[in-house]
Amino acid sequence: MSEVSEGPSEPGSPAKLGMNGKGEGSTETQLESSEPTEYEKKKQTFITRTIWTFIMITVFFVAMFSGHIYIIGIITTIQIISFKEVIAIANVPSRAKGLKFTRSLNWYFLGTAMYYLYGESVIYYFKHIVLVDKVLLPFATHHRFISFMLYTIGFVFFVGSLQKGHYRFQFTQFAWTHMALYLIVVQAHFVMNNIFEGMIWFFLPASLVITNDIFAYICGIAFGRTQLIKLSPKKTVEGFVGAWVFTVIFGIGATNVLMRYSYFICPVDDLGANIFTGLTCTPNPVFIPQAYSLPAWTHITRIFHIAPMQFHVLVFATFASLIAPFGGFFASGLKRTFKVKDFGESIPGHGGITDRMDCQFIMGFFAFMYYQSFIAVYKASVGGVMEMAIHGLSGEEQVEVVRGLAKYLVNQGVVADGVLECLNGELGPRRR
Repeated sequence: MSEVSEGPSEPGSPAKLGMNGKGEGSTETQLESSEPTEYEKKKQTFITRTIWTFIMITVFFVAMFSGHIYIIGIITTIQIISFKEVIAIANVPSRAKGLKFTRSLNWYFLGTAMYYLYGESVIYYFKHIVLVDKVLLPFATHHRFISFMLYTIGFVFFVGSLQKGHYRFQFTQFAWTHMALYLIVVQAHFVMNNIFEGMIWFFLPASLVITNDIFAYICGIAFGRTQLIKLSPKKTVEGFVGAWVFTVIFGIGATNVLMRYSYFICPVDDLGANIFTGLTCTPNPVFIPQAYSLPAWTHITRIFHIAPMQFHVLVFATFASLIAPFGGFFASGLKRTFKVKDFGESIPGHGGITDRMDCQFIMGFFAFMYYQSFIAVYKASVGGVMEMAIHGLSGEEQVEVVRGLAKYLVNQGVVADGVLECLNGELGPRRR
């Protein structure tokens, strides 16, 4: 080896140069310049986020106009993926590997919960179909007992799988699974019930939350100064209040449009219906304009015709603006606890499904409770009458009901005389 190669090289000496005459320093500079800058990263994220936002909006509206069954399918998918994401952030892979049934039990409890909740909805909204089917009737009659036994099997299996040295981890997973079932699966179940009650009870709450989120961002950038909550440092009081105002305005306008279409205001009686076939029903009184007048002291005698729904939407918009965001704050606290940025990577540019649905779950739950408490009209339904007859009358009494109803319909001219004769012939002589 020469002295030149052994000793320290002077700046610009051949020892620092490559075959092409360029130094190593220039190579490092090229590598640094090839890496995207912070601005380019943000730009790419913004483009990806925007593209997927339009994709989600398109899929949502296509599904909504295609029929209720497609929206139910989307809600079911969201339930499963959100459950998976929330369970994953609390999982410890190194410990779960040594426990055979930890993950299997999580999914078993999810399946049991969905069987119970979906079964309750199907039986409630489609009694007239389920209760007359020979195969489905036993499952409908004993649905809650079957669901309880399924849960009990999972509970016993969990206790049997406890292993020494893993008790804390296993009980933590058990509690975490049940919390996820309540916060995600149970609340999403009520969102699905809103769809059965009428598309407006699903679409309006969801759109109010989205509108509030958009205007909270815009108002926060425009004139936000005061921090709202430490969990989300970027949230401001000004953005919070400004979004409330714009959400109320949007809610009034959207309600005025949606309640004109029976597809949105009618309860579901045909899962095959879509925006083109439509639905028919007697509108809920909340959608029918009522006459209102101002107090006498205002000296204004004009009569105003306003649908009561326009007043109810003020409550919906207020909840979406002032309460629902705390679902997002709760999710932020959860992510900070486990030191993760997002719940997952299900949606490019947005994070996980749970990151987009954290406010929607509690909003949908509220919409169902509010509707059932203040808006729903309770009256006898075909399914309700059939359920009472099946469970409360004997076979002979049920036959008498059929005969009596047939005779009434013949007298009213609804059905032909031959129907009554046919029924009497098929059902046999009346027993004394």
